[in-house]
Amino acid sequence: MSYDRVRALLRPRSIAVVGASRNPRKIGHRILANVLSSGFPRDCVFPVNPNAGEVLGLRCYPSVRDVPVPIDLAVIAVPAAVVPQVLEDCGARGVKAVAIISSGFKEVGNIEAERRLVEIARKYKFRILGPNIVGIWDTVARVNVSFIDVNPLPGGIAFISQSGALIASLLWWTRERGIGFSSLVSIGNRADVSEADLLEFFREDPHTKVVAIYMEGLGEGEGRRFLEAAHET
Repeated sequence: MSYDRVRALLRPRSIAVVGASRNPRKIGHRILANVLSSGFPRDCVFPVNPNAGEVLGLRCYPSVRDVPVPIDLAVIAVPAAVVPQVLEDCGARGVKAVAIISSGFKEVGNIEAERRLVEIARKYKFRILGPNIVGIWDTVARVNVSFIDVNPLPGGIAFISQSGALIASLLWWTRERGIGFSSLVSIGNRADVSEADLLEFFREDPHTKVVAIYMEGLGEGEGRRFLEAAHET
């Protein structure tokens, strides 16, 4: 995985929030609010919702295709059935990376639907984090792309986790103890981007001194690559 594509995931220069909502109880509203409160430049954030003209004071676009500037990262928080079309829109717009918050895929037995997401990503040559993630935090880019309204302290630790609940607990625990991070990454179902991909990025990252990983398992054939990436890191 190229350094540039992971950079677009973790340290984007522009973000589209697909599924941004005016309803404060909706995940899409919380994600957009957290992106804005984390310190990311407001003029580089683009809500996407065909049923809203404005969300949190920002103009809302009907589709990713309508966003007027190049997008590094699209964050998707819409029903699972809609995600494939959103990915097609992202591909047509030239989005570099996609983080899928939406659930309803392999974790509930919907394996073919998840494979379809990867097929679309391969067709357009972008990468997917997730689906079924809680989000991404990066203190270098000042990004909180999640529905958890806690920002980590800055530091030199990168944390990768398949467990979203563990990340949520860790955010509170480390803040209370003054422990900081360069990045925290929830990888969810790991349909595309894996631990090895992220290790290869953090190995070259001057802001990261230590990488910690919580793993629940590796996919078939992934063991050797992971061990090689871990050894080189």
